[in-house]
Amino acid sequence: METEEGLLLGTDLAPSQHKSLSALFTAYDDSQGVTAKFNLNVLTRLNREVGTNFNPNLFRHLIRWNAVESRIEMHLESLVRQEVMVPAGPDGMELRIRFDNGETIHTENSYKFNTGMIDEMLTAAGFSVRKVWTDPLQTFALTLAAAR
Repeated sequence: METEEGLLLGTDLAPSQHKSLSALFTAYDDSQGVTAKFNLNVLTRLNREVGTNFNPNLFRHLIRWNAVESRIEMHLESLVRQEVMVPAGPDGMELRIRFDNGETIHTENSYKFNTGMIDEMLTAAGFSVRKVWTDPLQTFALTLAAAR
């Protein structure tokens, strides 16, 4: 970056006194099931593009808050004991994956930050923070940074 250029970074903020954990859960497990359908579509895509034989009806969308990593984790939880076949690849080996009831496939991480974490990351990457804006409820931040 040139010295007169800037980086505008948007970040979802971590749960705090202004943003409840339940609000995050609602965002990632919406009542219309949009996020669940998106997550379960991973299995449909694997079936179509790789040739696996997942039955998406035998999995459910599951979210977890990982406080240590400051992230929402999306999972697909097996509803039954089952076996899924992955067809042979270039090495000629077919793979069979066994799932226990309740076992999950970890499909996505969505990290949440506080302003200190954002400043630390940008500083480590060679930037200096110039200005931070948040929405009134402090759920989202825009950070303007410049190269040092």
